[in-house]
Amino acid sequence: MTAAAADAADLFAGVPPARPNSLAQWRALTGRIVWVMATKGELVVAVIVPLVFTLGFYLPLKYVMQFQGINYAQFVMPIIVLQTMSFTMMSNAQLAAFEAMTGLNTRMQTMPIGTMVPLLSRMSAGFVRSVVSLIAALGWGHMIGFRFVAGWGQAVLFCVFSLAVGTVLAIGADGLGSLTKSPESLTQALTLPTLIFGMLSCGFVPEAGFPVWVRPFVRNQPISQFSFALRDMAQHGVSWHVLWVPLVWLIGAAVVFTPFAVWASVRRA
Repeated sequence: MTAAAADAADLFAGVPPARPNSLAQWRALTGRIVWVMATKGELVVAVIVPLVFTLGFYLPLKYVMQFQGINYAQFVMPIIVLQTMSFTMMSNAQLAAFEAMTGLNTRMQTMPIGTMVPLLSRMSAGFVRSVVSLIAALGWGHMIGFRFVAGWGQAVLFCVFSLAVGTVLAIGADGLGSLTKSPESLTQALTLPTLIFGMLSCGFVPEAGFPVWVRPFVRNQPISQFSFALRDMAQHGVSWHVLWVPLVWLIGAAVVFTPFAVWASVRRA
């Protein structure tokens, strides 16, 4: 052993051997992302965005829907929540793309870090953002007259289902972000389908408000099905007859997005 090696051995003689702990790593990485969100104002934006959606969607159509006998606060709240969850999806996509672009993912793959820890930490931080946004959306909705008429059980189901939708969308977006490495182009790519599925849905107006030829798509696409279930949860309680189709969409998306996100996160460039 050389003198330099002996000195190095003496220097670290009292240091306990490293024992990588995936739980501690997940906690540290999640805390880092949440701290950045809190200090950079992202959580403030997560509160403001639902207000923008609430004012932008509710005010223009409120009086038109009143003439049709529709309580528009109850009607439009599900699509406001779903659009809020889509904002979380885009934020997760940007975060994954930024970490891939800057080489952080590659760097962590060379370290003794659990394979799934980076992905799970991004999902956990995104879940925190979703919870903050959902609370804000429900608060703004309460101010325009939205109420949980069906009781606390259905209100809890409303929140759980909303967060599940946001999480599944964020998983898919995270996979795209890990592959593209371009936050700007990814945001543009995700904005178009979000607008199309949002506008061509029964979240803003009833199915009868669309031309006959497009109604089958409007009625059966996932955003409309999600809004049907959420609307019933808030109003009079959702039945299995209404809930099973949104669940099929949600589970199907999770089955497709989860392996894709895992592969995109752990693959080596």
